[in-house]
Amino acid sequence: MKYSLQIDTIINVKKAVIKSCIYFLFGLRSTVVLLPDKKEEGTIQWFQQLAWCFGTLFFSLLLVVIAVSFTVSESRIANLTAEKQNLTTQNQKLESEKRNLTERIHNLETRWNEQNISRAQWSIDAYCPNNNTNRTCQRCQDGWVSYQSSCYSVNNAQSTSRINWQEAQEDCRRSNSDLVVVLDESEKSFVSEYSWGSSGNQGYWIGLKAEDGKWKWVNGSELINKNWIQTNANDGQCVISVTQDGWKSVQCKEAQQWICEKKALSI
Repeated sequence: MKYSLQIDTIINVKKAVIKSCIYFLFGLRSTVVLLPDKKEEGTIQWFQQLAWCFGTLFFSLLLVVIAVSFTVSESRIANLTAEKQNLTTQNQKLESEKRNLTERIHNLETRWNEQNISRAQWSIDAYCPNNNTNRTCQRCQDGWVSYQSSCYSVNNAQSTSRINWQEAQEDCRRSNSDLVVVLDESEKSFVSEYSWGSSGNQGYWIGLKAEDGKWKWVNGSELINKNWIQTNANDGQCVISVTQDGWKSVQCKEAQQWICEKKALSI
């Protein structure tokens, strides 16, 4: 604002100088015309005044240019200073976010390492139990049945503890397994043999469910041997294994027992 006032003052002075020059120049020129005996002296005085006017005018213009340049420079400096401050603030914010992310990564790595150690220890204890200070490793953890390359958990729950198909799959997942996926006749016979106490419409959930009019396993593959179950794959239907009756299609929401399966440990 103060520089704007200075420029206005200089411009006003310049206008006054121009008016003064016009007054003196035309006034002196009239004198030269009216007094021919002093023509030479008047002419010299007129040119002197003309030179003074141009000099003053030039000086005034120079001051205006300098003032404008200075004002523009000051404005640019102010803008650059503000921009620098904004960049500094942004940089500080980014540095803070970087520190927070670095700390989070460190915490995640620490937790991941701790979980890996915990899993490793759990695996050692589950598959290689410590008996009288000696560890003996086995293909399946305690409570699981070993068959071919898999381990099976037969959950022959009481009637009050039986669950639907989805709940059974979730229970299997908590022990890093899935509802059993049967690959061949031999495994089918094994699952049927371990479907203890099943009869009628009470059996053991296996990992077979109706999806889009097809029987599909929990791993996404389709049932290949269609003779294992003759019932159409209607939505909302899942399969149970019954010892004497083979496989049956029942509502997925029914409460049943279940069999989980996972890969056996290679030893």
